Amino acid sequence: MTEPRPLRVGMVGYAFMGAAHSQAWRTAPHFFDLPLAPKLAALAGRDPERVAAAAEKLGWESTETDWRRLIERDDIDLIDICTPGDTHAEIAIAALEAGKHVLCEKPLANSVAEAERMTTAADSAAARGAFSMCGFSYRRTPALALAKQIVDSGALGQIRHVRAQYLQDWLTDENAPLTWRLDKTKSGSGSLGDIGAHIIDAAQWITGQDIAGVSALLETFVKERPVGGDFVGLGGAGQTGGPKGPVTVDDAGIFSARFDGGAVGVFEATRFALGRKNAMRLELNGSKASLAFDFEDMNSLWLYDAAQEPNAGFRKIQVTEPAHPYTGHWWPVGHGLGYEHAFTHQVVDLVEAIAAGKQPAPSFADALQVQRVLEAVEASAADESRWTKVEGA
Repeated sequence: MTEPRPLRVGMVGYAFMGAAHSQAWRTAPHFFDLPLAPKLAALAGRDPERVAAAAEKLGWESTETDWRRLIERDDIDLIDICTPGDTHAEIAIAALEAGKHVLCEKPLANSVAEAERMTTAADSAAARGAFSMCGFSYRRTPALALAKQIVDSGALGQIRHVRAQYLQDWLTDENAPLTWRLDKTKSGSGSLGDIGAHIIDAAQWITGQDIAGVSALLETFVKERPVGGDFVGLGGAGQTGGPKGPVTVDDAGIFSARFDGGAVGVFEATRFALGRKNAMRLELNGSKASLAFDFEDMNSLWLYDAAQEPNAGFRKIQVTEPAHPYTGHWWPVGHGLGYEHAFTHQVVDLVEAIAAGKQPAPSFADALQVQRVLEAVEASAADESRWTKVEGA
């Protein structure tokens, strides 16, 4: 049997997302029969000692301290971008112009203008056989992928309502330090872009409708935080004393929305919901049926069919059957999957698309639509929640 040719990956960044992506690249070929063989060729980071330690821990063969050198290497086929948002455009465009495939973490960029330039570069590169994808990993959660199939089948009828939430609590400690995620110049926005982008993408993808207009408000609860130090994470105490710096992003974002297919929606993203660790939630109400999902119970999907269950309420679907999306490649029925599996499925879909010469999804154009919604939300919030059309709608 002929061995699949290698897909040599170079990754930029090695923190939270870098670790998740590394695990996915390592794991995918062991559970899925892939048409290309991912090879963890090189890891790039600015600090030589730290990137070397990360490469050894995460399984990368070599290191670079300049992402430009990574792109120049002839033994790299794909660039995986796991860095703060302010660097996405420069790295992605350079990689695409060099003929490399690109996987870029979400949100695609820090502005619509950057995202438009990235999309233009992606379209040009695709014509030459170099493909790109934005990492909205929740699309690869089996329960949400099943929800997409159910909606596409017409089982919900006309979609009327969308309710979407992403609730976390890791910033509720007022003494947690001022990280890059709280600096607008690096992150673009706060809870809105960090986690709100996920529910925007999921809602548009599953319904097949784009958000056309919004009315929004944003709030920053803690205006200053300690400068320096390491954040110990969820549930841990922050630091006290010392200098403080300004928080320049939102802590919470809430908006109502109208979709171009007629549905109306309500969205909430916050990192101040005490007790909620990673509650990424989506509920759709249609003319025939309803669906509900909560990532804190990620192997379950709830379905209410008005014709079959008029008096029974929602029915729980345990999404662990071999017929369900992705699950047949893993464990016996009833043995659930975890957060990391979505990244593995993302690798699988990306590799298969590249091998087939097809545009992977979500494309940079899909991610640009999300970026336009983020911009409309910020514009509305800055203008006393005035109704604001999404660009292009």
